[in-house]
Parts: sequence; C-alpha cells; structure tokens
Amino acid sequence: MTTTPTDPPVSKQHIVMWSGGITSWATARHVIAEHGTHNVTLLFADTLIEDEDLYAFNEAASAQLGVPITRVADGRDPWQVFEDKRWLGNTRIAQCSHALKQEPCRDWLNANAGSFAETTLYVGIDWTETERLPAIVRGWAPWTVDAPLTRPPYRDKAQLRAEARAAGLIDPRLYRLGFAHNNCGGMCVKGGQAQWVRLLEVFPERYARAERAEAKMRALLGKDVSILRDRQGGTTKPLTLAALRRRIEEQPDQLDLFDEGGCGCFTGLAA
Repeated sequence: MTTTPTDPPVSKQHIVMWSGGITSWATARHVIAEHGTHNVTLLFADTLIEDEDLYAFNEAASAQLGVPITRVADGRDPWQVFEDKRWLGNTRIAQCSHALKQEPCRDWLNANAGSFAETTLYVGIDWTETERLPAIVRGWAPWTVDAPLTRPPYRDKAQLRAEARAAGLIDPRLYRLGFAHNNCGGMCVKGGQAQWVRLLEVFPERYARAERAEAKMRALLGKDVSILRDRQGGTTKPLTLAALRRRIEEQPDQLDLFDEGGCGCFTGLAA
C-alpha cells in the first residue's frame, strides 16, 4: 500500500511584547499557561533609561516564568532620538517609542519569527484600554495580535501585582514609589504633570537630566516647545520642566495632579 507523506504540524510561535511592567508579566503568564514555555519569546526593547530595578524584575520574572528575556536595543536613548529627529517628544507625540521599541522589535520579528500565519504577538493592555486595540492590531499588521488581559477574568493592576507577589516576585520599585508605569525610569514624556511632580520628589537627578535635555532641544530648535502642556486659564500653552519645577517650589496649589498620562509604546509603528 502506498502512503502519501504529510507535512509536519506547524509549530506556532508566541511572542510576548515585554515591557517590564506588571501587565506584560500577567500576559506572559497567561500565554505560558495556555501554550507552555516552548516557542514562547519575551521580547524586551530597552530604551537605555530604564530604572535599575526593572532589570532585576526582568531577571526574577524570567526565572519564575521559565522563559529567558530576549533583549533588543536601538543603541540610543529617548533624548538622543529627539535630537536626531529634531522634534521634542511630548504628551501627544513620542517618536521615541517608534524608534526605540517598535522598530527594533519589528526588525527582530522579521529576522527571527516564523511566518505571519505561524506567529502571534501578545500585548499587555488590559480591559480598561480596549479602545487602543484596533490601532495596535493595525500597527503590527500583518502579524496576528492578541491581548489576553482584555478578556475575563478582569483584574486591575493592584490585583495583578498581588498575584505576582504571591508567585514570589518583588514589586518593581517604580510601582512602590507611586508611578503608574514601570518604564523609562519614570521619565516617560507621555506621563503628564503628576508623573513629573513625583519624579522631582523621588528622583531629582533624573528630573534634572530631563530638564537639561528639554532646554537643549529648545535651544537647538529655536522654538517654544516643551514636553508638558499648561491648561490654566482655559488656554493650552507650553509648560517646560524648569517652569514646572518652579511652580512646585513656589505654587504647589497650581499643579494639575490629575494629569497623568499612559504608556502607549507598543501601540504600533504608526504611533
């Protein structure tokens, strides 16, 4: 009897877009629970201004999950990207995420991932951010994108952090200090006034570095540009980090502590 050979089953690849934050850990845990550790990659794009504790969390989480971290890096930090692009990143447009996260990750995918049909990318947005998902899917096309935390059972970040602690992990330092995101050492340009007020309080040297970088960009461009915006009086105008620092020192009652933005670094290449 003659038999016809069949192709071996396709081995699916599962790529978790790893940020070092709690939702990327929870996403990876979900993927590994469903598919095992085989053919799972934790893809981490290093911006070179991360908090030192993020790397410790990465190492501990990698050991706990049983999957190594795959690190990619452009080689520049956000401040260098802003100079090269001649555009200061701000709360609305942050080309640093494109250059330092999305492009290095896409380069790695093109070189190392399987075919589009064989590979799924997993992003760590949760059920409170579902409006972002269509842009993420478009941005990473033609790769298939999944966001497990947008589906039940719904848990907030506090619950996920508690679950990580129960698994033997120590909370990343930025969370313990009150930052909403464990990225860019607390210096994310999309973070809003509340984040920068907190940064000046707990990491004044980082604030000073960012303030100098912003001043350098203003001189380079010869324009009244800034990372933050001032909405006092019903009009929107630039708010430099130097001006915010003076306001913190002299007029703390004038601070907009409800202005705390979100990290959208893996939204897609069109960010």
